Amino acid sequence: MTRAGKAVAHVGTGCYQRAMSAIRLPRLALMLLLATTAAAATATPGGRLGTLPLGNYACTLPGDAAGLAVVPVTEADFSIIFGSSYANGAGKGTYLLTGKTVQFTSGPMKGMVFAKTGSNTIREQAVDGSLSEKRCTRIGSAN
Repeated sequence: MTRAGKAVAHVGTGCYQRAMSAIRLPRLALMLLLATTAAAATATPGGRLGTLPLGNYACTLPGDAAGLAVVPVTEADFSIIFGSSYANGAGKGTYLLTGKTVQFTSGPMKGMVFAKTGSNTIREQAVDGSLSEKRCTRIGSAN
C-alpha cells in the first residue's frame, strides 16, 4: 500500500530516528559531564578531595620521660561535625582536605594547615612545610 507514492512502512521511520537521536544527545552530554567531573576531582592541585573521619580530635604536644608522655593542648581541640565542617570552643568553620593536606578555610582555625599522618591523626604544618610537634588525634565520635 502506498501513500502519496511512498510505502507506509517508511512513514514513521524518520520520526523514530529523530526521537532516538534526541534521547541519545542528552545521554551523551550527561556522560561527558560525568567524565569531566571525575577528571576534575582527580586533577585537583594537591591531590584528591576528601574529608576527615567524624569525631572529636584531641591535640597534644610530646611530653618527656620525667613526666607525662603527652601534654594536652585543650584550646586546640576540635570536632569534625559533618563533611568538611568542624567546631571548637570558639565557633564553627570549614576545612579542605586535598591529598594529605588539611587547610582550615573559615572559622576560628582559618589559615591553619595540617598534614594527615594517619587515618585518625593530623600534625600542624609550619609555613615552610615542616611538621610541628603538635598533633591532633581522633579520640571518639562527635556528640
